[in-house]
Amino acid sequence: MLSGERMGNFIMSKRKELGLTQQQLADRLSISFQAVSKWENGTTYPNIEILGDLSAVLGVTVDELLSGSRKESDGLSYSKAGIDITYTDSIKKEMSKHLETGDRRVLNGLGPFASLYDISFPEIKEPVLVLKSEEPGSKQKLAMEYGYTESICHDMINHLVNDIAVMGAKPLAVLDTIVCGNAEKDTISSLVRGISDACRENECSLVGGETSIQPLVVDHGVYVLTSSIAGIVERSQIIDGSSIEEGDAVIAAASNGLHTNGYSLVRLLMDRMPQIKLEKIEGLTFIEQIMKPHTPYYRAIKGLFGRDAVHGMAHITGGGIEGNLCRVVPDGLSAHIDLSALRVPQLFGFIRSAGNINDDEMLRTFNCGVGLVLVTSQRDKGAVIDHIKQFGDCYEIGTVVRGDEKVRFEGRINWL
Repeated sequence: MLSGERMGNFIMSKRKELGLTQQQLADRLSISFQAVSKWENGTTYPNIEILGDLSAVLGVTVDELLSGSRKESDGLSYSKAGIDITYTDSIKKEMSKHLETGDRRVLNGLGPFASLYDISFPEIKEPVLVLKSEEPGSKQKLAMEYGYTESICHDMINHLVNDIAVMGAKPLAVLDTIVCGNAEKDTISSLVRGISDACRENECSLVGGETSIQPLVVDHGVYVLTSSIAGIVERSQIIDGSSIEEGDAVIAAASNGLHTNGYSLVRLLMDRMPQIKLEKIEGLTFIEQIMKPHTPYYRAIKGLFGRDAVHGMAHITGGGIEGNLCRVVPDGLSAHIDLSALRVPQLFGFIRSAGNINDDEMLRTFNCGVGLVLVTSQRDKGAVIDHIKQFGDCYEIGTVVRGDEKVRFEGRINWL
């Protein structure tokens, strides 16, 4: 309960500590000195509109002003800066159960200064580590806003593993980082659980990481995720596109939607047209469609490693088909892509229409239904397609020919 007398005495004591007269305090607040006098006499309270300015002038918080006393005036502490060590320790204990793994290569758990991982692979003559870092981009902002906390973790790990798998690497160990303004145990636990589950689904281990609480850097309720992975591949079996030849077939493995790219444009569209959030597309709302987790491809392609059937692979992320496939096509060759062959989910046509977006922009921004591209010989393409089809849709979309353009589009997309 507010006490006018206690609040008035507190205002007067703080004013005097600062060496201010009632008139000087009134001048700083652009009010009459009579108002200040009435506050200090306990006959009236400061208006709610002026509480913020008054507390700033007196160097106190609004809560302290209303209660009429300084809170915990025994000096600074880490908890006063926004970090409760006891609470964060309890979060770490909660996290530890999600780091449990049956992987014998993981030599320690949560607690040591760093993670230990045994990289002895007798079956690999020339082991090469494949390293990558990833974050799920602005999709994570939507994930936190609409309750897809664990789902965004699968986005991040699936994207991360896909990036090293296209080079023929086996994923080994993941380190995650969570930066937040305030540590909410349930949210942190959900994030770590999601990352751990996604690692297991991709046949690798979450071995540790960092949870960094930054109350003066990141707003409360904001969580920023990133992760790094180490994979391994035999040097002679690295898939980097160098074996791509004229006449090779270009094959598409289907995406399930946007994956983790194009969300800045989508968020702009949602800001301008809020009503689209609940529009139904193929039985799901727009939000449900755009929040589908990034498709994982490792299990679909690992059976092709070491067989020389695949000459190159590209994970289709930011930059679309052209911006990613060009990274593996050798100089002097050109992947001719038949756009009319693409099997484009309705979601992309919906975004194109709602945003009045031209085809070139759609192809630069989105995967347009192609999550992974594989380049293989004509002899092996049938076997590769059949293998991938055990896990998802897969089909031929082009051919490698002589040319200076690394990627060339032909035909037009059939938007649904």
